This record gives sequence, structure tokens and C-alpha cells, in this order.
Amino acid sequence: MGAAVSRWSQNLVLILLGGATVWISAFTTSYLNYVKAGFQPFLVAAGAIVIVLGVAGLVRPAAHEHAPRVAWLMTLPVFAIVLIAPPALGSFAAERSQRPPEPPQNANYAPLSASGPTIMKIGEFMGRAFGDEPEQLNGKVVKLTGFVTKAKKKDQWHLTRMSIACCAADGYALHAAIVGAPAPKLDSWVEVTGTWVPPKWKRMPNGFVVPELAASEVRAIETPAEPYE
Repeated sequence: MGAAVSRWSQNLVLILLGGATVWISAFTTSYLNYVKAGFQPFLVAAGAIVIVLGVAGLVRPAAHEHAPRVAWLMTLPVFAIVLIAPPALGSFAAERSQRPPEPPQNANYAPLSASGPTIMKIGEFMGRAFGDEPEQLNGKVVKLTGFVTKAKKKDQWHLTRMSIACCAADGYALHAAIVGAPAPKLDSWVEVTGTWVPPKWKRMPNGFVVPELAASEVRAIETPAEPYE
């Protein structure tokens, strides 16, 4: 009986895990909380293979075994993954992330709009602010999207976006320091429109430096389907 429980439970878990992987990656955007969008085909294929392996393990002859009732309890953790999916990385991970790599100094960025706000990623804002020609940001209105985290300096807060190379395990935080507007709720997603605040120092100091943005508008938004940069 013990062998039957083990065989049925193992294969049921395989089928449910494979099914959960296929469902999350093919029919929802939840997988974007864990990996880059380009990994979707591989997740779907991997889930399908796991389902096939589980079905093959159940149908192979084994003395006409019937599914033990206790084996179905093994599926509960899988249902929990589907019904209570962990959210994307937020302020907790941002506060504990490693220092991001230095922004690119000679990136080929598109020209900034002269008539309206330029929508850009926080990583691009950092790259422009600390690049070779930061003066291109002078007086230009930009629009950044991220979630709210705490800042060490008074009278400012951080607009943050996590960046990942392949999956959430390698994520690190990108920040823009927002001034001139009260801080929204921690971890809430907002869209901030404003202008770059040129730093007072002539030479970049040692350590992690965050570019500042003087906010003219802060608008609450829903969590985007693809939360990472």
C-alpha cells in the first residue's frame, strides 16, 4: 500500500505542477512576476513535458492499483501555488537588494520630447542623469513608473523598479528620488511626472547615488502586468 501511495502521489503532483506551470505561463501574466517575458515558451514546454511524465507514470501497469485517498492530499500545495501566487518583488526585496551596476555612460538614447513628457524607464533616467551628457535632461519633462519605497533623506521618497536579468532571484532595485510631493502608500504603484534636479556636486561621490526628480504630478496606477525592467 505504501508503494501505491508513493507512486500515485508523486505522479499526481507531477501532473498538477505541470498543469499549474502551463496555466500560469500560457493563460495568465502571473509568470512575469518570476521571469522575463521571453521565457514563456520554455515554461509552457516544460509544463507540458511534466504533465506527460506524470500521466505516463499513472497509466503504466502496476498490479491494477487504485488511487489511495491520501494521495490527493499531495495536490493541495499545488492548488495553493495557483490560487495564492506570490506577488512580484516589492519594497522588502528592494531594501535588501545588492547595488545595481553602474548606469551606461554612452547609451544611444532617443531624443527627449520638447513638447510633452517623455516616458522612460527608471534605468534610463539613471543612465541619462549620470551619463556623459546629463544636461540633455535640463528642463525636460519625463514620466516614470514604479512602486513606492522609503528614502534615507528627509522630504523625499524613492520611486523604485526591480530589474532582472532572467528571473526574480537575480533582481536588483533601480531608484529615482522624488521631491516636491508627499509619499504615497508604501509599495503602491504610481506614475510620476516631473523634471530632473541637477546635482550640486561637480564630481559623482563614492557610493550609491540616486538621481532626483521634482514631481509635478503623482498618479496612482494598477500594478503593471510586467513589473520588472
